[in-house]
Amino acid sequence: MVGKITAIINTYNEEKNIERVIKSLDFVDEIIVCDMYSDDDTAVIAKKLGAKIILHKNEGYVEPARNFAISKAAHEWILVVDADEEVQGSLANYLKEVVQKQVVSTYIEIPRKNIIFGKWMKASMWWPDYNVRFFKKGSVEWSDQIHKKPKTAGQGVKLPGDEKWAIVHNHYQSVFEFVNRMNRYTDIQAKELKQRGYEFSWQDLISKPLNEFLSRFFANRGFEDGLHGLALSLLQAFSFLVLYLKLWEDKKFNEQKISLEELRSEAKKAQIEINYWFKYGNLSKNPLARFLQRAKNKIS
Repeated sequence: MVGKITAIINTYNEEKNIERVIKSLDFVDEIIVCDMYSDDDTAVIAKKLGAKIILHKNEGYVEPARNFAISKAAHEWILVVDADEEVQGSLANYLKEVVQKQVVSTYIEIPRKNIIFGKWMKASMWWPDYNVRFFKKGSVEWSDQIHKKPKTAGQGVKLPGDEKWAIVHNHYQSVFEFVNRMNRYTDIQAKELKQRGYEFSWQDLISKPLNEFLSRFFANRGFEDGLHGLALSLLQAFSFLVLYLKLWEDKKFNEQKISLEELRSEAKKAQIEINYWFKYGNLSKNPLARFLQRAKNKIS
């Protein structure tokens, strides 16, 4: 229906979050909860709060169920939110205005405010974390691959990277939650890499986690988030280690000899990368970065 909004929420065992997100969507005209056969009371709570419940096979990640849920929407405009997110009043008012004015844009990229371990993460690629979440039906389509950006058609708008326009994402609340989700996601990522023809190399056990850490902590200034930034950069790097170990596992843990010379070569490459960021990364004003620099000097 023209001029109205359907909100889509994909869920699996989200009884602790579902009420908060639905209550933040009181400005939309329809709420669809696409549940992947939760074994808790997610669907029961959502139905009591007025949401329409549909079911989709649990694929282990959300992307395949998104397109299905969107196809069931009754209205012209679609707002996609996750169960652990909420929409602020300032953003809600803006989205209503977009619909009322019949703008020419077909989709809107919205910043996301990630709250992780109790802190709003403003660096290390966590902010502004743009996502296409509001669009006209038929203009956005998700891939069946995990964590892939959706395909878009037509003219898009990117909102300013300002807190008032952000979807609030109540993300990881514990290390257990991070590791649990990481274990599930790396299974899927390993399968996708294998399908694309990846061949395991032991050097990737060093280079891939290191590059992820350096990218988040230095290139994307994760040190500005203090200990939270360091912890999350390390956890993201650890997820890459687990991913490539799972690809080795797929090879039945095949034996590979590694010479000291090969290890020395990989260590040298890593040292060059680390030295570059300590030298050119503009870290001098950050206490945590200064501490790491002193530690590096002692090791050297």
